[in-house]
Amino acid sequence: MATATQYLQTKAQAAKAASRVLAKSGTEVKNKALGNIADALKSREAEILAANAEDYAKAKASGMSESMLDRLMLNSQRLTGIAADVRSIIQLPDPVGESFDVRILPNGIQLGKRRVPLGVIASIYESRPNVTIDISALCLKSGNAAILRGGHESVRSSSTLANIVRDSIEKAGLPADAVQYVDNPDRDLVNQMLKMRDYIDLLIPRGSESLIKFVRDNATMAVVAGGIGVCHTYVDASADLMKAKDIVFNAKVQRPTVCNALDTIIVHNKIAKQYLPMVGVELAKAGVEMHCDERSMMILASQPDLKLKPAVADDWGKEFLALTAAVKVVDSLDEALKHIETYGSGHSEAIITEDYSSAMRFLDEVDAAAVYVNASTRFTDGSQFGLGAEVGISTQKMHARGPMGLRELTSYKWIVMGTGQVRPG
Repeated sequence: MATATQYLQTKAQAAKAASRVLAKSGTEVKNKALGNIADALKSREAEILAANAEDYAKAKASGMSESMLDRLMLNSQRLTGIAADVRSIIQLPDPVGESFDVRILPNGIQLGKRRVPLGVIASIYESRPNVTIDISALCLKSGNAAILRGGHESVRSSSTLANIVRDSIEKAGLPADAVQYVDNPDRDLVNQMLKMRDYIDLLIPRGSESLIKFVRDNATMAVVAGGIGVCHTYVDASADLMKAKDIVFNAKVQRPTVCNALDTIIVHNKIAKQYLPMVGVELAKAGVEMHCDERSMMILASQPDLKLKPAVADDWGKEFLALTAAVKVVDSLDEALKHIETYGSGHSEAIITEDYSSAMRFLDEVDAAAVYVNASTRFTDGSQFGLGAEVGISTQKMHARGPMGLRELTSYKWIVMGTGQVRPG
């Protein structure tokens, strides 16, 4: 019987071999495999939902938080959305083989770059079984093999989805080993994966801050880390207040358990007395608890039926992942920018304003993967950005930033075309 180490080594070797086949596979066969995956998500829906129901029941009994349970849960509607994202990837241009930055040097050499797959991409993630499909589909289209290690809480769901992906790939005539799912719950396998630089070219952790930090600090291969979203929306003195109400409500309430949901509302003092009661009533209807600084508390305390708590130091810079928002009143755009600089995580930040110069300053000065003017931060998503899906949202600056789609899963090589040139001297 194979040891855990041998089990992982076998999967890594198989993925490496499959990656070489994928790298030279054409767009048509890759798209055929993606179509098979999308079809199977619906034709095998009952199988997927049965596995997910087992995971969900066990996780709930163990005391898992509501935000994590929401990420774990699959239903028919969510599977339809996942399948639609896979089909949208089919429609996207295949980045592999694309030539760019082509130019002729003075010596007559034609120089350019050509996109190539990274090779084997591994991901360690928690709770969200849809990640199994998202990463598999994007890796497949970009010519990369994938090694996936989901959390123990979603092992039945993710294993079922990975088997469906492997069946679909093989049915298209590509190696099923292009997608490997590590279903062994031995936690030491994570440590071993982090040392497999001979097989894994890029590692993407998705989950808690502690998981991401552990992977980033211990991996021997390149890591793209992110996903921790402390997202602010600043309502400027010149904001259209109805627009600001709707945007803040959407950013906080539409799906509060995800990384692009709003965490802190920053409001300019000039419009705070008018705006805060307006938005507070709407947020309260949805069950949002507001953690208010002194000035916002003074404005809102007399309003009936609001869920208010005095803000504490830990509320600033906190990713709530729940129907909770911190509220702060400031006297200037400069103060808002300083607060975001201090407490932001580099994920998504928004300004609501009708002043062009304020909007441009915000875009220029805020250091985040996605910066918005007059729109909800909930749009920071691979599907919403037209990428089909994402393997993660990078809050780093190298090599990719924001939602990572097909192009972000490629590298390039220099292509040098000569006619006999030799280097002089």
